[in-house]
This record gives sequence, structure tokens and C-alpha cells, in this order.
Amino acid sequence: MTGNDPFANALSAIDNAESVGHLDQTVSPASNEIGSVLEVFYDRGYIDGFSFVDDGKAGEFEVELKGAINECGPVKPRYSAGADEFEKWEKRFLPARDYGTLVVSTSHGIMSHYEAREEGVGGQVIAYVY
Repeated sequence: MTGNDPFANALSAIDNAESVGHLDQTVSPASNEIGSVLEVFYDRGYIDGFSFVDDGKAGEFEVELKGAINECGPVKPRYSAGADEFEKWEKRFLPARDYGTLVVSTSHGIMSHYEAREEGVGGQVIAYVY
């Protein structure tokens, strides 16, 4: 039985694999949104890498973990945040100031809240990781 939210399932699978000490995890089905979030995780140093594997259906991601994730998950419902409002959401989803990353979907693509603040754009908070 599969869940109704592939994005939440992917983050849950990564979180569970990290908590038991696995070094790799297969995330299926693949999507552009999941790929963009994995790119943010890679850029911020939470994973060692990931690759897309075409299985003839939706595809899947092979994620190389490195044990740097304490917790990650989706933000439901997806809250809108202006470029100057990220601190409010940091307090809500992250354990300490400047510890962890919010993943934000903006008009410039999916990025970390640090990049969004730097570019001066707001968007929807879709995930967190620390």
C-alpha cells in the first residue's frame, strides 16, 4: 500500500534511513520537486549525492547518505513566507537560530531559505532539515 504524498514519503524514507545508520536509500517515485529538494540537501552538505535511475516507470533516486541529518520532513500545510519572514518559520521548524535549513519554493525555483533571503524573494516553505 502506498501513501498519497510521494514528497512526504521520500523525506520520511530519508529520515528513517538516517536514523538507523544506512548509507544509501532508494526514493521512489521520482519527481522534479524531490530532485530539487535533494539538490538543496546536497548543496547544504546533508547528503553526499544522489542520482536518478530510470526504471521504465516514474524513476527513482539513489540517495547517498552521510549521517548528517538529525531530522527532516515536509511542512504541511505549505505556509507562504515573505523574504523578511523566514525567521518566524525558523523558530517554528528548526531547533536553533542558524541551525538547519528551510526549503522554500519560490518563483526562482526551489532553494534554501538562506538563498531566498539573499535574493530577496519569498515563497512557500515546503520542507525542513537539520
